[in-house]
Amino acid sequence: MRLPFNPGEEFVIMKCPHCGQALGDKICPSCGIRVLKESSFCHRCGVSLEVSPEALANDEDTDFSKRILCSDGSCIGVVDERGICKVCGKPYTGAGE
Repeated sequence: MRLPFNPGEEFVIMKCPHCGQALGDKICPSCGIRVLKESSFCHRCGVSLEVSPEALANDEDTDFSKRILCSDGSCIGVVDERGICKVCGKPYTGAGE
């Protein structure tokens, strides 16, 4: 069976349709293929990729209390560490409109 890529070759599984940024991924411990970070199972070999509750607790993306929402009243984005909305790209002004 020929793979559509060379093992170990860097490639992007999926990109955000809005900003083009690569979505997070991880390596399947069973077959070594890259899968999306939130995947429950490997799409190649089917092994379970369940995440432990401890790992989820350490993931800063799941701590909603620390998120700063975009100050543009019509946007649903979250402000990144640079103070820019990850969805619309507008700078955070400190108050919702």
